[in-house]
Amino acid sequence: MCGIVGYIGHRPAVPILLNGLKRLEYRGYDSAGVAVLRNGQIEVRRKAGKLRVLIEEVARNPLEGMVGIAHTRWATHGEPIDRNAHPHVNPHRTLAVVHNGIVENFLALREELESEGVTFASDTDTEVIVHLIDRHMQAGRSLVEAAREALRMLKGSNAIVVLSAQEPDKLITARLGNAGGIVIGHGEDGEMFVASDLPAILEHTRRVTFLEPGQMAVVTREGAQVFTLEGEPVAVEITTVPWDITAAEKGPYKHFMLKEIFEQPRALMDTIAGRVDFRTGEIAFSTLPLTSEQARSISKIHMTACGTAYHTTLVGKVLVERLARIPVETMIASEFRYADPIVDESMVVLAVSQSGETADTLAAMHEGKQKGATLWSIVNVIGSQAMRIADGYISMQVGPEISVASTKAYTAPLVDLYMLAVQLGFLRGRITPEERLELVEHLQYVPGWVEQVLSRAEAIHQVAFKYRHMRHCFYLGRGINMATAYEGALKLKEISYIHAEGYPAGEMKHGPIALLDEDMPVIAVIPQDPWYEKMLSQVEQAKSRGAPVIAVATEGDERIADLADEVFWIPKVPWMLSPVVAIVPLQLFAYYIAAELGLDVDQPRNLAKSVTVE
Repeated sequence: MCGIVGYIGHRPAVPILLNGLKRLEYRGYDSAGVAVLRNGQIEVRRKAGKLRVLIEEVARNPLEGMVGIAHTRWATHGEPIDRNAHPHVNPHRTLAVVHNGIVENFLALREELESEGVTFASDTDTEVIVHLIDRHMQAGRSLVEAAREALRMLKGSNAIVVLSAQEPDKLITARLGNAGGIVIGHGEDGEMFVASDLPAILEHTRRVTFLEPGQMAVVTREGAQVFTLEGEPVAVEITTVPWDITAAEKGPYKHFMLKEIFEQPRALMDTIAGRVDFRTGEIAFSTLPLTSEQARSISKIHMTACGTAYHTTLVGKVLVERLARIPVETMIASEFRYADPIVDESMVVLAVSQSGETADTLAAMHEGKQKGATLWSIVNVIGSQAMRIADGYISMQVGPEISVASTKAYTAPLVDLYMLAVQLGFLRGRITPEERLELVEHLQYVPGWVEQVLSRAEAIHQVAFKYRHMRHCFYLGRGINMATAYEGALKLKEISYIHAEGYPAGEMKHGPIALLDEDMPVIAVIPQDPWYEKMLSQVEQAKSRGAPVIAVATEGDERIADLADEVFWIPKVPWMLSPVVAIVPLQLFAYYIAAELGLDVDQPRNLAKSVTVE
């Protein structure tokens, strides 16, 4: 989970930059680096490993200068070794870039640059940004113009900071989408700061500007100028944040839940980072190593969890059975040990838990261990009990989730389970290397797909306002998106206190259809997937009973546009990844209803973040 810090002022930059990185260590990373401008050249120190390794390197080979940038990297393209660490520089060391995100079209850009004679010093996607800016500057453009032209060529959600020896009095920073945030700190006496998150700079200033998606800024000792990527000036809004770190961490968001919904592109990028090689299709979980022999020996997987985490296992079952052809049984953790499940040494018990301390889930894991099963877990909290007692684990990599209603800790394990299913399928010989590469290639677009949904948040807000006084609601889904219906309903009832029921759409006619009338809205999850035609008939049946229909549908679907009363549009995505994208509008819908009702969104009544009692 990459971190960015930048500084321009009158003090030595390195201590400020390194201290800022320390405050971002909670986000996770596998390498770190710093670049400082001095005497017309950019000096760089970067090391694989923890920040202390970089600090030791800087102590051995000091850096001096009053302008610099720094970065902690979680590998996406290229293994975590020194030459792949940020910052990345051009051959003459007059330009340096740090970057959070995934450049989706980096292969095409790299090939174009290499055809022009550019030699790459790393395996990263980030390095293409350096060379693109360098190319435009060599053509006579200013740093601002060159950066703008380069940024326009990038696809994906990215956050970037640029340092140039040719224009040493400024930093350029930009935000493309939500996969990486940028906050500009306005200090005193000619000091300015840039960071990917508030904790990195809060000790220096409380006056900050948050860049919005599609904006870039020129930061000098005199302040900051903000522009759109088309060059149109944007008024600089300075917000004074409180010293209270909890309140400050909300940034420009009213609630943590909304912040965490909008953090999902970055959280998903961090979930993927360091685990996949987009060139070869290889997947590796360092904390859950698997051999072909081990994968082939698994006779069955029991997936167990509670609440939101349980809904991820319903998706995981479809993925693992389809790709790896391993039988999967899902069971709510509070029922697992009392069911006397049939478990033996040839099986795996896989537990999913955001906190890693959920009592029922831990009890289910203990039951599996007692029966001789291999224990796996997918957890978010490092060092939690579910992580410690497991034989292998996958860390969600989403960072702290403060709101009781889970959002990013739902979508991240969906991607974890997708990667695990692909890995198991390949190791068991069920999918070919070519099929694996295609499945892995889809992952790099996931943060961008979620970003597209988030860009339509205001339209979802308007629908939520219209339905804010409803008292009952049905959520319908089929196949892999049956879980999306369950999770969407859970989100609405836990924060808005509106009765909502998730239901398998095919079961609607076996009783619940009797409840449908004009006062019972139906939310239908109906992307263009293998269950589309069947879901379409369910929508038609609901409409024929007078129920208002809100559809989550694939953009461009004219049949749904004509049939539904409201549509939350999502991009066209491979069906196995559709639950990651389809849940986002339902998270927003639930949030906006609760916010409009004036409820305590982050701490709903009767609920706790971690349920540590049975």
